[in-house]
Amino acid sequence: MLDCRVQGEEPIMVTWRKNSVPLPTSPRVRVLANGTLFIQSFQKRREGSDADMGEYDCAAQNRYGMLVSRKAKVHLASLPKFHTHPVSMSVDEGSVARFQCQINGVPEANITWERDRVPLSTNDNRYTLLPMGILQVTGVRQVDAGIFRCVATNIANTRYSHEAILNVTGGASRIYKEPAILSGPQNLTITVHQTAILECIATGNPRPIVSWSRLDGRSIGVEGIQVLGTGNLMISDVSLQHSGVYVCAANRPGTRMRRTALGRLVVQAPPEFLQWPQSVSKPAGGSAVFTCVAHGVPEPHLIWLKNGKVLMPGHNVKLTNNNSTLALTRISPEDEAIYQCIAENSAGTNQASARLAVAQAKDLPTAPQGLTASSLSTNALQITWSQPPSNVTDSIIGYVLHIRKIGEPDSLELQEAISKGTFQHDVTNLEPATTYSLYLKAYSPLGASQQSHTVVATTLGGVPTPPTFFTKVVNSSSVQVLWELPSKAGNAEGFRLSYRRVPHADFQGPIQLPCHINAHTISHMEPGAVYEVKLVAYNGNGESDCSKRLVSLAEEGTSAHTTGGNSLCQCRDGEASLGSIVIGIHIGTACIIFCVLFLMFGYRRSLFCSKGTQDSWSVPRDNTGHNGIPKDVANRPRVESMPQVVCPAQCQVVIEQHSSGLPGTGTG
Repeated sequence: MLDCRVQGEEPIMVTWRKNSVPLPTSPRVRVLANGTLFIQSFQKRREGSDADMGEYDCAAQNRYGMLVSRKAKVHLASLPKFHTHPVSMSVDEGSVARFQCQINGVPEANITWERDRVPLSTNDNRYTLLPMGILQVTGVRQVDAGIFRCVATNIANTRYSHEAILNVTGGASRIYKEPAILSGPQNLTITVHQTAILECIATGNPRPIVSWSRLDGRSIGVEGIQVLGTGNLMISDVSLQHSGVYVCAANRPGTRMRRTALGRLVVQAPPEFLQWPQSVSKPAGGSAVFTCVAHGVPEPHLIWLKNGKVLMPGHNVKLTNNNSTLALTRISPEDEAIYQCIAENSAGTNQASARLAVAQAKDLPTAPQGLTASSLSTNALQITWSQPPSNVTDSIIGYVLHIRKIGEPDSLELQEAISKGTFQHDVTNLEPATTYSLYLKAYSPLGASQQSHTVVATTLGGVPTPPTFFTKVVNSSSVQVLWELPSKAGNAEGFRLSYRRVPHADFQGPIQLPCHINAHTISHMEPGAVYEVKLVAYNGNGESDCSKRLVSLAEEGTSAHTTGGNSLCQCRDGEASLGSIVIGIHIGTACIIFCVLFLMFGYRRSLFCSKGTQDSWSVPRDNTGHNGIPKDVANRPRVESMPQVVCPAQCQVVIEQHSSGLPGTGTG
């Protein structure tokens, strides 16, 4: 009989499977009213079909879906022949003797020992029986000699091993013998909470002292630790911390001489869940995520079932994180089912389940209406929304507020739960002068409503810093404006871009741009004109100081260029005009042209005055040296000389002296 106990909404139908195949019922194989499987006259082999051995599981189904139990292995009880028999041996009196037999039975056989066909008394503490079919006799005496055999018993049969003779020779030996380990610990793998027995039996004269330690130097401890016989280590209720390499040492008393033997103990743990999948209700077209985290030794393997069938990745099914996360997208009514997470390793299995309900839009609450947000302080916002009709309020179990900084990805969104009876909520622990995006959802037992409209609000604390921007002339009628985004999300709600043709006073725009945009191209501008471009950042507290640039669009065939640089102004107090600057440039240009004409006219008049007096030019030739330099000044510092000019009385010409009082210069 195999039990299958199920709890859930009636009616529940229980079916059984063997080796993952539905099990047909018959008068010999029946499912009882409580779900128990009853197999009458269990058979090893049946004519025309398989035997009754195999892996069985039950499946329970109601209107919500199907749930599958863990598998139970059903074996035919058996007790085959011994594959290891005890071996005859001769030992000295006072020494140790050891016999071993091994047999594999289903279920595991209980092994006892007989001497001379009489059950061996366990009252004598010189006899140690270990679960692995081992018999140890310490301090052997003449009365221990005899014929030994082991007896294995289970529900299937009773078997006897071959007989082995124990001979005891002479009296107690006086010959010195070095310590030796007759049988050391074997590698052992068990499951937590079981009992581990590590064998260690040693011989020598004098009798060696057996001690235990861990190879890694950690303490073995005392709780649950016991020594069987003269040196066998027994650890009750093992845990994962008991895993390790154990060292058995046989020490000669009073000396440092010893022999050692090592054995590894591996403790396994069946899977245990750290996180279970949770039942959810989602609207059609939405997404659902189930998380299943399990640990064990060795690391468990995870598989997912949908209504009892293995779930494979597909068009809307995605398994990630070593199958610990199941994601369903574009949910449809066909996805409504019971989903099971099965964790398996060599130590056992475990399972957890959750239900996905697909709610239709008519079954879900309506989206919250009239959502508004306002700033309370530098770190708090207040949101309000309209109270829904009473027939809608009854189905609502609460609200969830979704909040994130403007410019942040959705993955950094924060959520706050709000009770169903309130329609106002204060959001605290926010950052000053930061803009947030908020929306609200209403929840019922069937799932969430559609989200409300999104509102944007800024905490108190000031306006954004002025943006730094650059301009690039694309062609004769287009300019691209580029700027740097704020270094921190939420610092600006967006940007406003305006421009005007100089010297016109009115700006065109503003062009409203979101906070994640950092470039915009202004088109349909007049070729060859000069434009002033203005950019401001803004949030709920107002606009920043503006940044301005002058941009010149070149005539066709010439290169365009940008003039000026970023300049800050108090744009909110009044717009500064550049008309006076342009007028000043024009006036300066006219002055330069007038001066050039004046100089040209003066040069022509000077030339006229000097015409007809060419014969009056003279250069003194007396008392000069080479190249006309006076002899008495040949060795003086060199000074640039100016020619003397003789002009008629009506023409006055002034010659500027480079250095007054220097020889070789003068006026005529």
